[in-house]
Amino acid sequence: MHETDKPPVPAPVSRRKLFAYTGGIVSATGLAAGAAATIADGAATSSTSAETGNEQLAFYGTHQPGMDVPAQSHGFLAAFDLKTGTNRNQVKALLRQWTEIAATTMAGKPLASGEDAMASGRGPSALTVTVGIGASLLTKLGLPHQIPAPLSPLPTFLNDTLEPSAGDGDLCVLVGANDALVAVHALRALQRAAAANCSQRWQVGGFADAAGSMPTPTSTPRNLMGQLDGTGNPQRGTTAFDTTAYVPENADPPWMRGGSYLVYRKIRMLLTDWDTLDRDGQEAVIGRDKLTGAPLSGGTEFTAPDYQKFTPTGALAIPPGAHIRQASAQLNNGATILRRAFNYYNGPRPDGAPDAGLIFLAFQADPATGFTAIQQRLSGADTLSTFIRHEASALFAIPPGCQRADYLGQQLLEDANAA
Repeated sequence: MHETDKPPVPAPVSRRKLFAYTGGIVSATGLAAGAAATIADGAATSSTSAETGNEQLAFYGTHQPGMDVPAQSHGFLAAFDLKTGTNRNQVKALLRQWTEIAATTMAGKPLASGEDAMASGRGPSALTVTVGIGASLLTKLGLPHQIPAPLSPLPTFLNDTLEPSAGDGDLCVLVGANDALVAVHALRALQRAAAANCSQRWQVGGFADAAGSMPTPTSTPRNLMGQLDGTGNPQRGTTAFDTTAYVPENADPPWMRGGSYLVYRKIRMLLTDWDTLDRDGQEAVIGRDKLTGAPLSGGTEFTAPDYQKFTPTGALAIPPGAHIRQASAQLNNGATILRRAFNYYNGPRPDGAPDAGLIFLAFQADPATGFTAIQQRLSGADTLSTFIRHEASALFAIPPGCQRADYLGQQLLEDANAA
């Protein structure tokens, strides 16, 4: 779990969330004016539901979808390995098929073939499909010279307890939507397309806030520790967002220009241990007020933390090991990331403790100066590390987006075929 130290102004309200909240206001106003409760409530509910279900996000463009969009309510990440003997042309055909599936399902349209009707009658529900490429794929295809330097393996961090079979992979797909059935429908189609030439290596799924469920449309969601999670993300539509998330246009290799890099970590929260701390203790671990999200140095959620402030007793207001201090850009040479996390809660483990935590996703222009720089400090100095365990890890290159008639990863494979 990471957080930068320069909290932004809250992002503009998405049409989906604004409609969800204004729908409720209209209903309440109608009741106050003496309108029929059943009609007013029913109209608001159905309109809100339709607006959420019909939200369509663009697939084609400079960048892949799934990054510069509001976080969805449901997310799945799956990784695949090539079967022995799979060649470049077969991978090219698969990426063409995945591109078609992504564009079709994101538009809320039925697939041309293999349609299982799982999402019949539903709109696109802000569906996004994002495709990633692992370094191992390039090695298997005889393209080691095309492996970008930022795709070098992540280092081993202190206290990692990683399960190798639950991480890495040749290819990945990240699917998000505000309707779980819509997300699974797209994922199943992608899995069916991959089955001939790939075996699925692992899959994780999780959830986030639903439209209309937050105190206000711009509220920061909470994680399973009860903490506001994501306050310090760069805001969409800003230069800070673009420089954090996207590979610059002069970077090498050329096939990654306008793309991004995705770090995945499955972070189990030791909730039983966390629950033994009182509110003051939990706030000291994070460095923020648990209810408001304000830094312990004062202000509101989006007030920049003052790491030099002391309490009347002479202690640092934000403790030395507090998560926000150790994750701050100030202590990590300006390192920032774009977080898009999902919670997971899978019931008890054999030891009785909850199998619960965070499906941590971080997009960045270069993991070495983003995630890795931050995590190296957190793993050794962050008090929060006492209450979490990193159990799975993966790193993927996210190629840039594509235009109609093209496919994701085309520049990589077409240039390779021409060589």
